[in-house]
Amino acid sequence: MSEVRKIGLAHWGAFEATVVDGRLVAAEPLAGSGADPDMIGAWPALVYSKDRIDRPHVRESYLKHGPRAGGAGRGREPMVPVDWETALDLVAGELRRVHGEFGPTSVFGGSYGWSSAGRFHHARTQVRRFLAAAGGFTDQVGNYSWGAAHAILPHVLGSADAVSGAATAWDTIAEAGDAVVAFGGLNPKNWHITSGGAVDHHLPEAVARAATRGVRFTVVSPFADDVPPGLDATLIRPRPNSDTAIILALAHEAVATGRADREFLDRYTSGAETFIAYLNGDRDGQPKTLDWAAEIADLDVAELRRLWDTVRTGRVMLTASWSLQRAEHGEQPFWALIALAALLGQIGQPGGGFTFGYGSMNGVGEIARKGYVPAMPGLPNPNGMGIPVAAFADAFLHPGDAIPFNGRSVTYPDVRLVYWAGGNPFHHAQDLGRLEEAWQRPETIIVHEPWWTPTAQRADIVLPATTSVERNDIGGSSRDPYVVAMPRMIDPVGEARDDFAIFRDLADRLGCRAAFDEGLDEEGWLRRLWSQTEARGAAEGINVPDFETFRSDGLWRVPAPATPEVLLADFRADPDRAPLATPSGRIELASPAIAGFGYETVPPHPAWLAPAEWLGAAGPDELHLVTNQPAKQLHGQLYQALPHDGPTPVAINPEDADSRGIADGDIVRLWNGRGACLATARLDDSLRPGVLIMATGAWYAPGDDGVERNGNPNVLTASRRTSPLGQACAALSALVRIAPETDTLKRTA
Repeated sequence: MSEVRKIGLAHWGAFEATVVDGRLVAAEPLAGSGADPDMIGAWPALVYSKDRIDRPHVRESYLKHGPRAGGAGRGREPMVPVDWETALDLVAGELRRVHGEFGPTSVFGGSYGWSSAGRFHHARTQVRRFLAAAGGFTDQVGNYSWGAAHAILPHVLGSADAVSGAATAWDTIAEAGDAVVAFGGLNPKNWHITSGGAVDHHLPEAVARAATRGVRFTVVSPFADDVPPGLDATLIRPRPNSDTAIILALAHEAVATGRADREFLDRYTSGAETFIAYLNGDRDGQPKTLDWAAEIADLDVAELRRLWDTVRTGRVMLTASWSLQRAEHGEQPFWALIALAALLGQIGQPGGGFTFGYGSMNGVGEIARKGYVPAMPGLPNPNGMGIPVAAFADAFLHPGDAIPFNGRSVTYPDVRLVYWAGGNPFHHAQDLGRLEEAWQRPETIIVHEPWWTPTAQRADIVLPATTSVERNDIGGSSRDPYVVAMPRMIDPVGEARDDFAIFRDLADRLGCRAAFDEGLDEEGWLRRLWSQTEARGAAEGINVPDFETFRSDGLWRVPAPATPEVLLADFRADPDRAPLATPSGRIELASPAIAGFGYETVPPHPAWLAPAEWLGAAGPDELHLVTNQPAKQLHGQLYQALPHDGPTPVAINPEDADSRGIADGDIVRLWNGRGACLATARLDDSLRPGVLIMATGAWYAPGDDGVERNGNPNVLTASRRTSPLGQACAALSALVRIAPETDTLKRTA
C-alpha cells in the first residue's frame, strides 16, 4: 500500500490530504489554520461524488439536430455520452458557425470566479482568455458579491479598492480603536471563506483580541447570529434595507450637535455642503433626524440615541457587510457610511474610519503583503462587449433592448451561444423561474463542470472538468500571508480534463492556439507565473524561494509588511501628494458626475430611497426574506458532498410561526409572484419579527408543480437590480409568504 500526504488549498481553507494507492481518502485542515473541519473533510466525498460527470455528454435532441433542436428540452431530455473528439468537434463547429453568422457578441462567456483557489486553473480567466483568442465575446461586468459597490466607489473614492482588496487591519482596531459598529453584522460562518483560499483564518482571534482590550461592538442586523459567539455586543435589529436611513440620521446628528469635523471636510472632501443641506432637509423639508430614521427602521429611537453615543466619542470603526449593497438602491448604504466616517473625521487613522467586508469573508483586515500571488493574465476582447453580470437573463430574453449603466447605455446583444465554465447560475442568479425561460432562448449552451449541477443538467454539450486536486496549480489571496503550491494529488476522475487542456484542444481546431497558450503547457505557465512573484520580491528586497523549493515546501509565508494597513492613510497624510482618482481628488460626498447622469433613483449624494419590496411596503401576511450564505458551503459548492436533512432551513420568529400554524421542524412552503420553494422551519426567538432568514446554496430542483424541492430561495428573489448606476444584484429586497406545506407532507408520508 502506498500512502502520500500533500498540502492543498480550497476557497474554504488549506488542508492536508491523504492519498492511498492513488485515491484521496481523507482531508483535514492544515494544523493551526483554523479552517472548518467539516468543509475540509468533505473533499473525498466531493471528488468521488455520485454526481461526478465521467465523460462528455450531449443532449439527445441536440445530438440529432444540432442548434435546430431548440432549448425547450434542456433539463428534461437524456444526456447522451460521447467521446471527446465528437464533443470537441461539436463545440468548435458551433463557435465557428455563430462567429461567422452572427458575430462575436452573440457568444456569451459565462463564469463566476469561485471555481478554484488556483490562480492558473482559474475558470473565469481561462474561458475569457480562450473566447478572446477565438475572436471575441460578450463578457460579464461586475459581480454578485459587491456589484453596486463596484459602481459607486470609483465616483466617491476614485476606485473600488475599498471593497476589492484594501482594508484597515484588525490589529490597528485592537491597538487604537474604541468602538466597532458593524452594519450587516460579523457572522462568523462567512469567515471560513476567502477568494483564493487562506492558510490563516485569523478573524475569530482578531475580534476576540479587540474585545479583550475593551473595544465596544455594536451589530446592526435583524439576525442575532450575525454577532460572533461569546462577543459582548449590542444588537440593534432594524427592518432590512433601512440601514441607509440609520446612517444618515447619525450623520445628521453629527452636524446638529457640532460633532462634524469641519477641518476634515474642508481638506479631504468635496460636496460636503450639498450633503449637509440634504441632511438638514433644505430641499425636501425633512431633516434626517434620529426620530425620522427610527420610524423607517421600526426601532425605538432610544436605541439610535445610544448608537449615537457610541459613535460620537473615541476612535470608531464603521463597517458594512457586502450584503447591504445587494438590495434595491444598494449603492446608498456604502456611500452614506463613507459620508458618516468623513463627518467623524477619522478616515485614514488606525482603528477608525470605515472598512467594508469585515463580516463578509475571511482575510478582510489581515496583515498581508500584497502582490505575491501571481495571476493568469487575460487577453483583450476583440469586437466584444460587456453587460452587467446580474442582467444576463434579461439579455437572453430581450436582445436589442438598451439599459442605462453607470453613465452610459448598454444594448443587449443577440446571444446565440452560451459558453459557461466555472459557476452555477441556477444557484447565484435571481428569479430562477424566469432564468429557466431565458435559458431556453440561446441556440447552444456549452458547460464545463465536474458535477451534474442544475446548470450542467440544462446544457446541450457538457465537458467534464477536473477538480483542483486533479491538477497542478498555485493558490493564494492578497488577503492572506501565504502562497500555496497546489500539487496534483490524484489522476483525473473518469475522463475529466482541466479547462486549460480543453481550451487548448479547441484553440487548435479554431486556429488560435498560439494566442491562447503562448506555446506553454501547464508546467511552463506555472513557472512563468512564479517568475512574476520572484520578480516582485527582487524589486522589493524580499527573498522569494525558487520554484523547485516552493513546490517542495508546499507553501511559502510572505514576509509581513512593515506596518499594518490603514485604509486611505496616504491620502490622509497628504491629500495633495496622494490625491484620490476622483474629479476633485477628494472624497466626493456629492458627485457632479452622477448628477450629470440624470438618474431619478440615484441622487448626486447619499440618500434614503424606499425599496419597492420591503417591510415598509408589505402586504397582508408578507414577510421580508433575507438570503445569506450557507454555514458549511461556498455558494452551491459542497452541497453534493454534505448531508442534508430535508430542504434548506428557514429561520422564523416564533411569533410569526405561531400565527401561521408552523412548528419547529415543519416542512413549509415559501412563495410570491415569482415562484415557490420548500424549506424546513427553524424557530428562532432572536430573529426580528417580520423577517425570514434562509441560506442560498441548495441545488435548484423544481418539481412538476413548479415548486422548488431542495430549498433554493433564489426562486423567490427578484431580478430587479440595484439602480441604473450599478445594475447589480438586489436579492435582499424580497417579500414572501410562508405556510405549512401540507400537500408535501401527504405526498412524502
